Amino acid sequence: MDFPYTDVEIGKKLADAAAFYWRTRRRQVAAQEKRGVSDAGTRGQVTGGRHLDAFAKLIQEICIKAGFKKSEIFFDREVPVPGYYRPQKNWDVVVIRDGKLVAAVELKSQSGSFGNNFNNRSEEVLGVSRDFWVAYRERAFGVTEAPWLGYFFFLEESPDSDKPVSLAKSPLAPLAVFQETSYIRRYEILCERLVLERDYTATALVVSDKATASVRDGGAAVGAMKFFKSLYSHLAAQA
Repeated sequence: MDFPYTDVEIGKKLADAAAFYWRTRRRQVAAQEKRGVSDAGTRGQVTGGRHLDAFAKLIQEICIKAGFKKSEIFFDREVPVPGYYRPQKNWDVVVIRDGKLVAAVELKSQSGSFGNNFNNRSEEVLGVSRDFWVAYRERAFGVTEAPWLGYFFFLEESPDSDKPVSLAKSPLAPLAVFQETSYIRRYEILCERLVLERDYTATALVVSDKATASVRDGGAAVGAMKFFKSLYSHLAAQA
């Protein structure tokens, strides 16, 4: 089955999802300020949740186009997936058929506080995949064929995320690929290597300007269209 959307159509859907993301964050901050609640930094814009829902709905739409029923795709209600190092984890999008896990997607975002959060995000994504694949080895998902595992990252494009960042001095030099890199480039390297090392089936890095809600891929190897086509192909083969 051919992928049912053109590049232009996916671009429009991503732009709409990005606009929803920024609107939701602004509403969350305004609501907290009205209640007299304040979170440090930009945390108040993310603790309300739901800001990535439009991306989750787009993934759901692609799953349906691939032959799955809406009742088999979960993102608006929790469906805990078994873990190995912990009992369960709630993935952002889960696809289940006949009691067997077919696909799972982790959706993450970052706006501001790039230096504070990059290492945390890196450690988090690696730990999540490790827990997932060991649970799969232990036959926790009711399948013998490997599920499709995706990581979709939405990142603010700004002068702070797009400029080269210096590395801390150390007697142990970092790998050369990280020299003179911006946070956008570091996330691109992270997403590329998550696939290279088979931690995830596919990853996507999408960057967006807060003021204009413009959207673009953070690198050719981690483009959104490539991510969606990979998911679609896996699900279509199952359906």
